[in-house]
Amino acid sequence: MLFKMSDMEMIIDNPPAITLGKGKAPSATGKGDDNLPWVEKYRPSSLDDVAGHESIISTIRTFISSNKVPHLLFYGPPGTGKTSTILAVAREIYGNNFKNMVLELNASDERGIDVVRDQIKTFASTRQMFSKGFKLIILDEADAMTNAAQNALRRIMEKYTTHTRFCILANYIHKLAPAIQSRCTRFRFAPIPQSSIRKRVQTVIESENVNISDEAFKSLLSLAKGDMRRALNVLQACHVARDDDSAAAESSPITEGDIYECVGNPRPDDIRMIMDTMMSEEWGTALRTIRKIKQTNGIALADILQGLFEEIERIQVKPITRAEWIMGLAEIEYRLSSGGSENLQTSGMIGVIKSGLDYEQS
Repeated sequence: MLFKMSDMEMIIDNPPAITLGKGKAPSATGKGDDNLPWVEKYRPSSLDDVAGHESIISTIRTFISSNKVPHLLFYGPPGTGKTSTILAVAREIYGNNFKNMVLELNASDERGIDVVRDQIKTFASTRQMFSKGFKLIILDEADAMTNAAQNALRRIMEKYTTHTRFCILANYIHKLAPAIQSRCTRFRFAPIPQSSIRKRVQTVIESENVNISDEAFKSLLSLAKGDMRRALNVLQACHVARDDDSAAAESSPITEGDIYECVGNPRPDDIRMIMDTMMSEEWGTALRTIRKIKQTNGIALADILQGLFEEIERIQVKPITRAEWIMGLAEIEYRLSSGGSENLQTSGMIGVIKSGLDYEQS
């Protein structure tokens, strides 16, 4: 058994608190620091602050209260609260002893087998004097780990499970070895409901005195698509941009146009104009109109295609017409991603819409 004198000294000074709700550590982000990105400044410091995922939080609380926490696997799209949840869990379990009992690694940066053999194995194999419970190893973005590292990790998870728990975080679960998945209790973090994002963003708006219009707020929630990180980053970027011009910040709020300009997505009015032009105008006129919109607003064809998929859902047409449009636009998107010419694919997009109208008129 290996012991480190520095670890023993720190534990004597700061005895661990392993009961839920005791010795809660202060937020690791320091919420009074105005220089921090809002994503970090307002990161949840406890499970009560985590937005959405009530069923997952309830299950994890049951594990903690019964002192039977298994290896955990959190997976799902970016910005859905995986890292925030496990950090909140660790702070509630360990309190002021958080730094001594938790090892957090980003596997996308440190993804090789050497990290598993050195840092992870050393931390997992040591036990600290006078401490109860288990230590916690958090592997963020573990789906970026090499196959050799994942194979080495599964043996460590079994060997030191008596006093060490692992929490694996991943965006794509299919990139994790089945042997690792089977050793963990899995939780899927779905995109955060818009109502939960609304509450958290509203709290940030009030705390930071952000001046934003109702239309811009609705657009922000819509463009976030369940990603809390994206919503806060866009809001902060728009707010900082207006702060640079103090006169504009005082006279007018953040507009819907500011939100779309920051995100880089085409505005709904532009998408509707493009769709109406392709449906009603002749080929040359439609092509000139689309090129003008692209150049004026700096929009890529890939963004236009994404907007058209949403616009097609709104338009009332025959099912066969909608199916032909979707299949044709999907082919255009595939060719574009394969390196096809944007000008040629723009012409192809017009052809897809006009060809679909033949089914509508038949």
